[in-house]
Amino acid sequence: MEGTALPRRLTWRTATVTAATWETPSVHTLELAVPDWPGHRAGQHLDVRLTAPDGYVAERSYSIASAPGEPVAITVERLEHGEVSPYLTDELRVGDLLELRGPVGGYFVWEAADEGPLLLVAGGSGIAPLRAIVREQRRRGSRVPVCLLYSARTLRDVIYRAELDSRTEGIAVSYTLTRERPPGWTGHTRRVDVELLAEVAWQAHRKPNAYVCGPTGFVETVAAGLVELGYPPGRIKTERFGGN
Repeated sequence: MEGTALPRRLTWRTATVTAATWETPSVHTLELAVPDWPGHRAGQHLDVRLTAPDGYVAERSYSIASAPGEPVAITVERLEHGEVSPYLTDELRVGDLLELRGPVGGYFVWEAADEGPLLLVAGGSGIAPLRAIVREQRRRGSRVPVCLLYSARTLRDVIYRAELDSRTEGIAVSYTLTRERPPGWTGHTRRVDVELLAEVAWQAHRKPNAYVCGPTGFVETVAAGLVELGYPPGRIKTERFGGN
C-alpha cells in the first residue's frame, strides 16, 4: 500500500525542521524532514523526545497533521505551564534538529477505501489528525463526502482556518465558537452537544464513519451524543489529548 508503514520496531530518528508556521498566536505547525521515514497513514501520531543538558528526558505524542505522501508535520499548541510545547513553539527554528519516532497507531486511521460518509468532530488542537484525513481525502480524489464540525473558543483560535475555509466540493465545514464571536457572526455559538450534532452530523441511517478528537471531556460528550443519535459505537473512533 502506497505510503503505509509496515509493522516494525520503532526507532528514534533525528528530524530537521524545514518550515515553521504560526497557525494562531499560540499554535505552531512544524514541517519535518525525517531520514528513512517509512510513510504514515492519515490519523497516526508520532512521539517527540527532548533531552535537557542535565540528562532529563521528556517525551510527548503529537498527531501527524499531514497526509500520506506529504512531508511529516505536527501542530503544537503552546501551554502556559507545559514542559515540552513552549520549546517546540517558541525556541525551535528552521534548521534545528528534533528527535522523534513513528508513525504510531492504527485505530484512528482513515483509508480512502473505507465506505460511508465521514463525520469529523474536533475540539481545539484536536483538528490536527482530522486535517490529515481531509488532506488525504482530497489527495486521493475520494468521493466520500465529509462533514467537519470544529469547536473553538474564538474565531482567532481556529487552526488552519484559511485551509478549512477554502471551498472544496464534497467537504462541508462548520464552526461553533464557545467563548467569543465576531460582529455579525451567524454560525453556531455553543458547546457541542447532542442537539448540535443532530443539526450538523450525518444521519445514522447513512452509516457514516465518525472521528472525534479533542480534550477528554469533549470527546466523551461527542461520542455519547452520537450514540444517542443512533451511531453504532464501532463506527465512532476517538482520540484524546492532555497537557504537553
